Amino acid sequence: MEKKLIIKMIKNCFKQYYSEVESLPMSSDDLEELADRIIQIKVEQPNVDLYDAVNDTVYEFLTG
Repeated sequence: MEKKLIIKMIKNCFKQYYSEVESLPMSSDDLEELADRIIQIKVEQPNVDLYDAVNDTVYEFLTG
């Protein structure tokens, strides 16, 4: 799976929550960790839609 695509999707998802902020409210290490978590979800559950996995993971990061 292309990690760069997932990172781009994560950034776009954050823009939905923080549309007026120029930078992401997270470090690059956190971004890498989220991408790895999404890749792991897709490996464990291949039928899960990538878009849904990204949105769910970002939401969990923000709320949790």
